[in-house]
Amino acid sequence: METIEADYVVVGAGSAGCVVAARLSEDPNVRVVVLEAGGKDSNIWIHVPIGYGKTIVDPSVNWMYETEPDPGANNRKLFWPRGKVLGGSSSINGLLYVRGQPNDFDHWRQLGNAGWAWDDVLPYFKRSEGRVGPGDDSLRGRDGPLSVIDFAARSRLSEAYVDSAVQVGIPRNDDYNGATQEGVGYYQNTMKNGRRWSAHRAFLQPAMKRPNLQVITHAQVERVLLAGKRATGVAYRQGGQSHTVRAKREVILCGGAINSPQLLMLSGIGPAGHLLEKGIEPVHDLPGVGQNLQDHFQVRFVYKCTEKVTVNDIMMSPTRMAIMGLQYALFRTGPLTASAGQVGIFTKSRPELDAPDIQFHFIGFSAERPAEGLHKFSGFTQNVCQLRPESRGEILLKSADPLAPPAIHPNYLAEETDRRVLVDGLKLARKIANQGPMRAFIASEYLPGEQVQSDAEMLEYARNYGGTIFHPIGTAKMGHDPMAVVDDQLRVHGIAGLRVADAAVMPTMVSGNTNAACIMIGEKCADLVKGKQLARAA
Repeated sequence: METIEADYVVVGAGSAGCVVAARLSEDPNVRVVVLEAGGKDSNIWIHVPIGYGKTIVDPSVNWMYETEPDPGANNRKLFWPRGKVLGGSSSINGLLYVRGQPNDFDHWRQLGNAGWAWDDVLPYFKRSEGRVGPGDDSLRGRDGPLSVIDFAARSRLSEAYVDSAVQVGIPRNDDYNGATQEGVGYYQNTMKNGRRWSAHRAFLQPAMKRPNLQVITHAQVERVLLAGKRATGVAYRQGGQSHTVRAKREVILCGGAINSPQLLMLSGIGPAGHLLEKGIEPVHDLPGVGQNLQDHFQVRFVYKCTEKVTVNDIMMSPTRMAIMGLQYALFRTGPLTASAGQVGIFTKSRPELDAPDIQFHFIGFSAERPAEGLHKFSGFTQNVCQLRPESRGEILLKSADPLAPPAIHPNYLAEETDRRVLVDGLKLARKIANQGPMRAFIASEYLPGEQVQSDAEMLEYARNYGGTIFHPIGTAKMGHDPMAVVDDQLRVHGIAGLRVADAAVMPTMVSGNTNAACIMIGEKCADLVKGKQLARAA
């Protein structure tokens, strides 16, 4: 068994892990080792923005998880892709950069998490961001490594969607990451020179030139090594061989909302009764590990288009495909730069609300399931999801085998608020589609179809066709209550030398896509480890 010595061991080179490792290794006097279960990001479709349609179903870069039968989804098993490659899910996601609302983070502070209010975390969002385009410099970062640009591949179809949203009373907003989130506008993307700009490309890859940073790929971590109630390193397997990395200072778990709680439980840290059931000797009874699972549940409207202006049409024409490929190869522009949402809407399900509680994604193509390719007709999509679900699920172990996938129980639509808000969002989506600008492009509503009209029918459609929008969080939540897993310094309660820094620590959901917030968590974790903190926003 080979043993490596390091000051800090980072488990997982995903959105947060890449940032943690890059920032910690800025100190030449410390040695940082990063362990990633996946491989290098050499797959070309990782770097072509629209390539997420392929990587999202590619087991070479994807854990390809599946939930247990979920009652809220009429007992369907749902596909849960997660990145298994340098960059983690930031290498296979839809490239959308969404911070959320300031009150999301103020709520974390209200739950007792000192240092996590909006004014505390804004400096970390700004430090990471290299915003290209308009924006208030008091809120946006210009010099950070993460390139953030406005969606560029605009069309008459996407403009019609914007105009229709404005016609139903949703204000135009060209920077939902600015002073206010509410409104309709084009999404902002983690992209640079027409290529995906993942956390690996932005943070880790430049840092890998440093002699004090070692990145080990295809390293499946099996457990955290403990001496009593202190983490001393990790054990991992690579190529069938067992290895150990000893951490002189800390182990930092950055495996995400599924793998971080899984690894904690495999290491004997978690609900004692559940661990005993799986044949694992509890080292530390921490009942919140794996609990508090939250996710955004999305439901699609699919339309047949009156004109051949969708990506579906391009993919059905060899000539247009060749032109598209040439446009991208020569200029890094065109449909191949499309993210998983062209136009976004953040709006309220009821006018009396203080802030948006629904998010829409408008997409210029349509598909039944990613693995099956695009529809063989001119089609486009409107997605709806509730921003702050109240339903809670859990991650459990299926066995003590580190290679066995965990049991994922999302528990979608368990709460009445979630059901009501989602149905309200679906009705608003149909209202937008019925406005003049969009109406001109709609030959028919393919899904759910005009036969679905009542609230009950809408909800049943959601249960039968809805699914994840790939934003699981909360399974090692930050706090000080009996179900909290980490404190506001991200230290695991009761275990010295062990932190978690990823989406798992979010106590409640952020109002939008989660990648930007994960990168912020990585930035803040590195400073917490260093004993530093950026000055609060004025």
